[in-house]
Amino acid sequence: MVQVAITLDRAVPGQRRAGADLPLAQPPDATELLLHSVGVIYTEGFPHGTDVLSRALDAFVSAPVTGDENIRALEVAAAVARNHWADAGYDILTARVVALAREAGALSVLPSALDRRAAYCVDAGDLADAAEAYDEAEAIRQATGMEPGRGGLGRLAALRNEENAAAEHIERLRREPRIGDSANRAATLEYALALLYNGLARYPEALAAAQRSRERHPAGGFGQALSELVEAAVRCHQPGVAQTALDALCMRTRLGGGKDWGLGVEARSRALLAEGGAAEELYREAIDRLGRTRMRLPLARARLVYGEWLRRERRRGEAREQLRAAHGLFEAMGARSFGGRARQELAASGETAHSRRSATLDELTPQEARIAGLADEGLSNPEIAARLYISPSTVDYHLKKVFRKLGIRSRTQLHRALAPAPG
Repeated sequence: MVQVAITLDRAVPGQRRAGADLPLAQPPDATELLLHSVGVIYTEGFPHGTDVLSRALDAFVSAPVTGDENIRALEVAAAVARNHWADAGYDILTARVVALAREAGALSVLPSALDRRAAYCVDAGDLADAAEAYDEAEAIRQATGMEPGRGGLGRLAALRNEENAAAEHIERLRREPRIGDSANRAATLEYALALLYNGLARYPEALAAAQRSRERHPAGGFGQALSELVEAAVRCHQPGVAQTALDALCMRTRLGGGKDWGLGVEARSRALLAEGGAAEELYREAIDRLGRTRMRLPLARARLVYGEWLRRERRRGEAREQLRAAHGLFEAMGARSFGGRARQELAASGETAHSRRSATLDELTPQEARIAGLADEGLSNPEIAARLYISPSTVDYHLKKVFRKLGIRSRTQLHRALAPAPG
């Protein structure tokens, strides 16, 4: 049963249909419930099977599994939790699959497990933890010759307002045949660009990227990318495009069975298309719902768009309250693209907000800090690699990230960049 669930997300129709027909053990285990529910949803259509799906996720969360043979099933459950907007389950399951992969020494699956955990951390606003997870995943891939990840680093760079890094990373993956030829992965790359440009308030570019994401996704777009399309289309005065994307988004949020994460994102998107009291009610609903979740990034974005709306309504005092809250959240996360947008809106409302220094030593991950310190001591890349039991190419990868974060170009500048600030 576990082996069937391993390929559930890539299963052909006959396999999914078979999942609906398989008899359940009594009592059924979590994997059986997961396979059966997805099979029912596929064969009978939504909302059939969603009650069993909720039971499956609850079973995975409440009954920790052990053994490397269960890692893939747990990965599928984590993916389902995200697709169904189950934020608590998404948190628990992504953390658990990383721990299980480490415990089993399963290097073949640890990078994908770290990618999923990093994706959760991005939504939760823990960008430093996301960066550390992505860095470890990429280091393992480079050391073992695995194919590149799906492009999550592009989303992280987009939020950090590292436009060149995001664009370069995405363009490199576009040229990678195993990535560019995958519809789902190509859609993810375009979604990262849409996120970048919405954060920078460059809405025509965001709209183009979000539309490409939807066109390339095999199911016509995934939830978070569709919400980017709604926002970009509204800002570009294309309500028809926005409404079509909103309709598709609502179909995705219904999969969550009433989860606050999905309904909060939906309410924010609906508010962008509404007017007057209806818009305000939806903005407040979005903030209330998202405030009950673990997802700080969509909460901060809900406060941002509500503050922008209040300012256009000439309610400057109320606008500043929402914009200050959004700006504080973005700054605490290190989401400088949206933080800059909030700061500009605050300035337009008559208040000045200050951003943090764009590059600090605190932004280096532990591995980056170790490598930077050894390079500063004069060790070569092969010497650092031998000291840390990693490959020289991995050392080079991390040093390039260190240089970019510290705003330097060579090793000769490391000593000054790493020196403590004068007291």
